Amino acid sequence: MTSTAPRAARVERATKESSVLVELALDGTGKVDVDTGVPFFDHMLSQLGKHGSLDLTVQTKGDIDVDAHHTVEDTSLAVGQALREALGDKSGVRRFGSAVVPLDETRVLAAVDLSGRPYLVHSEPELVELIGTYDTTLTRHIWESVVAEARITLHVEVQTGRNAHHVVEAQFKAVARALRDAVSLDARVTGVPSTKGTLGA
Repeated sequence: MTSTAPRAARVERATKESSVLVELALDGTGKVDVDTGVPFFDHMLSQLGKHGSLDLTVQTKGDIDVDAHHTVEDTSLAVGQALREALGDKSGVRRFGSAVVPLDETRVLAAVDLSGRPYLVHSEPELVELIGTYDTTLTRHIWESVVAEARITLHVEVQTGRNAHHVVEAQFKAVARALRDAVSLDARVTGVPSTKGTLGA
């Protein structure tokens, strides 16, 4: 029996380095409202919402006068927490999802398991250091942060690609499509899709 309760969460996270608000609805239409002060990161989070069919609001005020690290990290942790809370006990979900997404010369594979166990496998080529004000070394850290708080297993493999913008954007689109599959409710699933009876930590 699949759940009919709204699958949504609101997370507020505040430190001396940032203040973050995330609102996330799993059964959305891809409506996004994102402002972190890091334009390229905003663009990437918008890809996550749009292609994951998530209604996603993100408002972050961070110490971007230092650099973008704290803002990106704290926002990613809050997004992961919101995903975990919106999933609840994961009753009725498909659990697994995967996608291969091309973007011009780039192709990315993403696979998700809503396992309750945080684990990341990530591979990408070396990229130029900056896309606008966005530090490309943060991409892996975004996935680490989301995975840690969402408590999911995530594999992201850049199979081919050379343009930095394409390589990062295709990752977000692929993860979005894989998540969309994994969080979907399946009428054939009774309870939690695990022989252990739980997808907790």
